[in-house]
Amino acid sequence: MTETIRHEPEESRYLLVDDSGHELGLADYRLRDDRILFTHTEVDPSQRGRGLGGKLIKGALDDTRTRFTQRVVPLCPFVDEWIEAHPDYRDLVTR
Repeated sequence: MTETIRHEPEESRYLLVDDSGHELGLADYRLRDDRILFTHTEVDPSQRGRGLGGKLIKGALDDTRTRFTQRVVPLCPFVDEWIEAHPDYRDLVTR
């Protein structure tokens, strides 16, 4: 099974979907001035333990790096912990 990150700007979120279009997880955000606030992340409970949350956040942050000029504020604890564990992404963060 292949997973893909899909940006839904009208909903202010990123989705992780499988090749059949089934939603596996989501990461909500809000745009505020020069910041993008990641507020909530969740993965389908039946899919947990497969590293999908990390894949979702990595994809969302990679897209953020190219799509937005805003800095990231990781309000969601999962996003904050993921960034702390992946130093390559710390340059995106503002507090």
